[in-house]
Amino acid sequence: MRTRIAAWLLALLVSASALAEGVTLRTVSCFAGEDAAAIAYVELLKAYEEQTGDTVEDASATSDESWKARVLSDFAVGNEPDVLFFFACSADSAPILRRTVPIAEINAAYPELRLAESEVLREPDGEIYAIPARPYYEGLFVNTDLFERYRLPLPDTWAHLEEAVAGFRAAGIVPIAVSLSDIPHYLAECAVLSCATPEEYAARPARFEDVPQSWLDGMARIRRLYELGAFPEDVLNTSEDAASQLFRDKRAAMQFDGSWFANTLPESAMDTTAVLPVPSGGGAVIGGVSMGFYLTRRAWDDPTRRDAAVGLLAWLTAPEHVARLGTEQISGALAASVEAMLSGASAMLGPMQDDMNKDAREEWLLGCVPAVADGRMTAEECWRRVMARAPFEN
Repeated sequence: MRTRIAAWLLALLVSASALAEGVTLRTVSCFAGEDAAAIAYVELLKAYEEQTGDTVEDASATSDESWKARVLSDFAVGNEPDVLFFFACSADSAPILRRTVPIAEINAAYPELRLAESEVLREPDGEIYAIPARPYYEGLFVNTDLFERYRLPLPDTWAHLEEAVAGFRAAGIVPIAVSLSDIPHYLAECAVLSCATPEEYAARPARFEDVPQSWLDGMARIRRLYELGAFPEDVLNTSEDAASQLFRDKRAAMQFDGSWFANTLPESAMDTTAVLPVPSGGGAVIGGVSMGFYLTRRAWDDPTRRDAAVGLLAWLTAPEHVARLGTEQISGALAASVEAMLSGASAMLGPMQDDMNKDAREEWLLGCVPAVADGRMTAEECWRRVMARAPFEN
């Protein structure tokens, strides 16, 4: 484990500032918007500036498909930042690796830093480019107080989920908050897992003929939920922010989402919110470590900024700082439910979309999911379209 920030790091930072007075660094992350770690990230950048005399220009924004596209576009045209918080070990990270620096290379030049080289983020080329921060999970968030008020069983099985959908729809409460036109992947991933064994979910077939039947069944469940009235009336054109606000305002009972969503909930909701494993998912949980901090070649190859950029990377990834950026900003019943879900998980599975190329992922999530939901496309046609884009080929 890396030692805490101490004299050697402060010396490095002072040295960086002395060597390059007034150095300006650029960063990009998804610590922004409703994310509870957004304030901590800004505070960490400010503290770095105060200790070094350098300036950090931050262009962080909420993580969505447009944010990913902007990051990748900047790399493609040579406009990447110096330090980046982004996805790793996925189709998203593949395009940026040649323009980022392996952690082993940084450690060889700055051995006193002992930056973390985490095996979970080792890329197919054998190198580790990112320092992990914020392990994640995906599951079903529920407003437990609404379930108590309407005397409905918690959705620990698919049958109970459909019972809750019917009960909340009759009561005028949106059963499941989601946008099918913006960020539908949590619903899609969880729907497939609700029908699949861990082995089937983790399969990465090369042909449509090898797609597990459970993948088709999962998409069919999205259609079933749509027919039951599980989603907001404007589900096909609302935004993810608007849908999530329904849950936070107690106008929606459930939401499939990731651990970062917990950090957007008000403190007053910590004892009336819980996270449950995917109903009928056999206790398996979608999760892992998918994001980390990178140092770009652009900063590394510039002798006037290298020391400062390495210092900023070390500062942001110090254990106590990673903890501030993690998922520890939850408490009460919500925290207890997370611990119970993770400690009882039968398997931890990486998301399917992380292994898909961009074209296939967009076809599945933004093309197929809404079309299957409202009946314009069958589950079989969906997977034929996705597999035609060779989603899992390197």
